[in-house]
Amino acid sequence: MSRLSTPELTDIDAKTQGTLDAIAKQFGFAPGMFTTLAANPRVLEIVMGLQGGIAKLLDAKTRHTIALATSRSNDCDYCSALHGYISANLAGMSTEEIELARSGGFTDPKRAAVARFSQQVIETRGQVGDDDIAAVRDAGYTDPEIQAIVTVVVVTLLTNYLNNVNDTVVDIPGAGA
Repeated sequence: MSRLSTPELTDIDAKTQGTLDAIAKQFGFAPGMFTTLAANPRVLEIVMGLQGGIAKLLDAKTRHTIALATSRSNDCDYCSALHGYISANLAGMSTEEIELARSGGFTDPKRAAVARFSQQVIETRGQVGDDDIAAVRDAGYTDPEIQAIVTVVVVTLLTNYLNNVNDTVVDIPGAGA
């Protein structure tokens, strides 16, 4: 059971309800995480702004690879399920690609490097080693792209932490949880 309160739909102001309606339209359902965040419309606005901002960084499959690897490293079942759903239904990733992203075991060296680097950023709290930087560069990422990778990791951390604190009930279609 979720630990933070979720507002009643009648208690949500029109602007926030409009945001929730747009989310439901985008995903094809209304993820409970966003309804819970509607208890503090400013937090919902910040999360949505950050999500919109990172949508302009890197390609969709790379962003979702980072989000899946990050969510697995943080033991965030909710985000792992939601990013799995988004990856499959909106980013065109196969079930195998989604599992590889979570584990960092891609056969594609570039995709594997971004997943492993994302996990290293989390495990070292950003204090990655020179070898970690060299590995992601050797895979073909530029320094501006490395900055983008770290940014996607950090935005994913925010939602991981919000959902882990809340213990958000996994309500993602097909998640089986």
